[in-house]
Amino acid sequence: MASARIVFFADTHLGFDYPVKPRIERRRRGPDFFANFHRVLDYARETRPDVVLHGGDVFFRARIPQMIVDMVYSDLYEFASEGIPILIVPGNHERSILPASLFLEHPDIYIFDQPKTFTFDVDGSQIAFSGFPCRRKDVRELFTGLVQDSGWMKYRNACQLLCLHQTVEGARVGPSGYTFRRGQDVIPRRDLPPEAAAVLSGHIHREQVLEAQRIGDRMSPPVIYPGSIERTSFAERDERKGFYDITLSISEGKRWELAKLNFLELPARPMVDITLDKTLSPAEVSDYIQAQVSRIDSQSIVRLKCDPEIDPEAKRVVTSRLLRKVLPETMNYQFSSDFRQWNVV
Repeated sequence: MASARIVFFADTHLGFDYPVKPRIERRRRGPDFFANFHRVLDYARETRPDVVLHGGDVFFRARIPQMIVDMVYSDLYEFASEGIPILIVPGNHERSILPASLFLEHPDIYIFDQPKTFTFDVDGSQIAFSGFPCRRKDVRELFTGLVQDSGWMKYRNACQLLCLHQTVEGARVGPSGYTFRRGQDVIPRRDLPPEAAAVLSGHIHREQVLEAQRIGDRMSPPVIYPGSIERTSFAERDERKGFYDITLSISEGKRWELAKLNFLELPARPMVDITLDKTLSPAEVSDYIQAQVSRIDSQSIVRLKCDPEIDPEAKRVVTSRLLRKVLPETMNYQFSSDFRQWNVV
């Protein structure tokens, strides 16, 4: 029975908190993102899937220092040189266009720079990956046309996979589990091509699978979100992070289906709030923070918050200089919006 394996990850946001010329020596979060990026590539090297797919947002923003671009692309070039094809869907953080580089000319690096389909012969069968770069604001209206422009209809006899960096109806985000249902940037489940063995998408940072469902007289394919490889904000503090190892095979009905879906978790540092109580005096703030810090993991990412009724002078005490003094060097910190009107340098 024919089968195919895909390692699927997304939303690496490389370059996040990775200053090229830092003014202050302190721990940065940027290396955490690179470390998990390398863990995924190392796993693929060791297990040799048929294809690796990156679902978009390789970088954390469109304008990225050249040093970061070269670091990332040299890693991808080295990986592709081991004979494993890697496909990339440009995401919204790249404004749908990856930075240009000669590294991307490697014959085993494939970019969805426009609607297109890449095919591979695997185990005697053809696997077709169709997709397009992230489309913002009007994808609901244009989605069907973008799929057609990819050449989707030419590969009906292949194992068809749709590769996106979009929001699909039913995806959930945030601590409250907000569910996307409509909007110009949300793709309706009914519009997904029923021939797809699966839809593989980046963009949503929470790992989740939208199971196949019957909509009217057709089946909507499963939608797989691997989520981001690290926690990018406190809204993700309780989410596990990782990537998928996916196996597809031909069923008895001669249809390609998901045979195995294995989520592999990556290390993600804990995120912890420290809230300053309204009873604190300015003289007590430093000791209070140190006491709270002593109770949490030394690798934590700490967010400073405060009671709305706190003494303004106690609030003024909380500066970056103080935190660098009282927090272990292994911790990162940030300020909540409670501190925006104060000098926190």
